[in-house]
Amino acid sequence: MNAYNEAIEYLYTRLPMFTRDGASAFKKDLDNTIKLCAALDNPQQKFKTLHIAGTNGKGSTSHMLAAILAEAGYKTGLYTSPHLLDFRERIRVDGQLCEKEFVLDFVNTYRELIEEVSPSFFEITVSMAFDYFEKNKVDIAVIEVGLGGRLDSTNIIQPVLSVITNIGFDHMNLLGNTLAEIAAEKAGIIKKNTPVVISEYAEETASVFLNKAQIEQAPIQFASDIYHTKMLTVDQDYLTVQAVDAAGHSVDYQLDLKGSYQVKNLAGVLLAVDELRKQGFEISEQHVHRALTKVQKATGIQGRWQQLSKDPFVICDTGHNEDGIHEVLKNLATTTYDKLHFVIGAMRDKDLSHMLPYLPKDAIYYFSAPDMPRAMPADLLRKEALEFGLVGLDYPSVDAAFDAAKAAYQNGNLIFVGGSNFVVAEVLASLSTE
Repeated sequence: MNAYNEAIEYLYTRLPMFTRDGASAFKKDLDNTIKLCAALDNPQQKFKTLHIAGTNGKGSTSHMLAAILAEAGYKTGLYTSPHLLDFRERIRVDGQLCEKEFVLDFVNTYRELIEEVSPSFFEITVSMAFDYFEKNKVDIAVIEVGLGGRLDSTNIIQPVLSVITNIGFDHMNLLGNTLAEIAAEKAGIIKKNTPVVISEYAEETASVFLNKAQIEQAPIQFASDIYHTKMLTVDQDYLTVQAVDAAGHSVDYQLDLKGSYQVKNLAGVLLAVDELRKQGFEISEQHVHRALTKVQKATGIQGRWQQLSKDPFVICDTGHNEDGIHEVLKNLATTTYDKLHFVIGAMRDKDLSHMLPYLPKDAIYYFSAPDMPRAMPADLLRKEALEFGLVGLDYPSVDAAFDAAKAAYQNGNLIFVGGSNFVVAEVLASLSTE
């Protein structure tokens, strides 16, 4: 292959891809990843790692910790998924996307191996990230779990610290139908003698984590027991959060990630930093404060309660499960507008009874389907939504739905884009080409 675009096309079309194909692309073992990494001489064993799992908040937490480590002067890798606009968002060092040449060389060099192992898209991407971080001699890499934990391709690492953000209902067809079952999958990242931070204590799931930690002799702490965090203010620039530690010491932090859910995530981030300090990482309070004010700039994170424009007033958020939608509603409640235009889409394998009943009935809906086979057709989504009293029209594409919302927009209104990562991604893509 001679061009980056060809290499990406090869990865997209040749390999099963969860975002496109759904459950059929989810491999229920780590065999392929182990084979791939063995052929690469196990790069994941040659640098330190942090492992982050959770139903919601794992992306934001990963980006915040990567920003803090980089601010403290450590060369920091960051592996996240899915990407919104560019495949290379998945693999970064100190906020910079991996080079197109690296992706092209990797695919060319290991094409025979790829053909032989027949990995999923995610499995090859994880291996590629490990290889990139090793070649770049990172001091530490923050590795976000793709799905679940126990059987996730990232789970071949031996991290210095594991973080589990929260447990909610998502991907029940793969992870289980109760919070305890889902928690058991996430708890799969808890490793022998390796400290683990759980961001949020919840009665239904705490025992699952405590039992697994006991089996692995892993020191475990619940961040919400140690840091009491609350939102103070939110404005155009920052969310200000107060954190009070167990000794009653209070500190205010300014975050450029402004969604209300960052209040919970911050407790986990602060406790993770405490744990890293215990392990010899030199991270000052100033590093933490500075990094949290510029996570978007430092890591390129997008789609987390992100304001896309002021006129029209457009906000997007990738929250797409029950907890994610509740947080979206909480944020809408603190936002000033007189009429809400809601551009929405969903995946076929989502249990919409965990999303649609909670959405505001006084909004005007613009139903759409992202351009992928896993997407639920817009007319079907509209019919399902109507049963929950949500009214609007369906459109042939996300762009068409967004254009219709902009055409209907009047001063004082809000256009919200969400329901799925992929709806947000297509709107971001359309804005980036304007």
